[in-house]
Amino acid sequence: MRTARDIECWLTDMDGVLVHENQPIPGAAELLKRWVDTSRRFLVLTNNSIYTPRDLSARLALSGLVVPEENLWTSALATADFLAGQRGEKTAFVIGEAGLTTALHEAGFVMTETDPAYVVMGETRNYSFEAITKAVRLINGGARFIVTNPDTTGPSAEGPLPATGAVAAMVTAATNRQPYVVGKPNPMMFRSAMNRIEAHSETTAMIGDRMDTDIVAGMEAGLFTLLVLSGVTSREEIETFPYRPSQVMESVADLVALL
Repeated sequence: MRTARDIECWLTDMDGVLVHENQPIPGAAELLKRWVDTSRRFLVLTNNSIYTPRDLSARLALSGLVVPEENLWTSALATADFLAGQRGEKTAFVIGEAGLTTALHEAGFVMTETDPAYVVMGETRNYSFEAITKAVRLINGGARFIVTNPDTTGPSAEGPLPATGAVAAMVTAATNRQPYVVGKPNPMMFRSAMNRIEAHSETTAMIGDRMDTDIVAGMEAGLFTLLVLSGVTSREEIETFPYRPSQVMESVADLVALL
């Protein structure tokens, strides 16, 4: 049976594992430094498609965490990677922010409202009814519907906000077309991340704080799964799921001692 000591490459969620409300979680800075100092291959994963890796790296630095931009893997990057491997025209109507549009541009896509091959929806601060209407019409006209992540709500200082999954559900209701969703819990995101760092599932681990996204997707991708209790999942809640993580720790501070 694999243990944390057998792992050569690491994938980790960000919120609830490394940071919480822009504050570093104890042990996170030390873990990242240990990985860098020992030349471990690792990626920090997030379903948030708003920011580019450079933006995220700068935001994490403000929280006291040093994560080079090449060690960040977003649902926007995973979506662009997935679409780049599909056959056909590289054209898309995009609802999203710089993180998504930049990733698609770098993958060779042309943004257009005229007969695109894809409608790609990601997180944005301002969902436009006009853009959503356009998306509905393009999908009804034959464009393939792609969504970066399934999250239905996102956090804000005032409370939850409707997120990509909620808006995508509205488009699905209007078109009767289900999207292909790339981000967690789709193990596709993990496989693309492993390809990025040339990792093998047998020697790769996923660290997360959610059983229904991080752990189940890691399990389905064949990874060693490490659940930390520093985020949304309590030890008691683990028992309500029909599957288990490979290991449970209070926080990543416990992992630092093993590496």
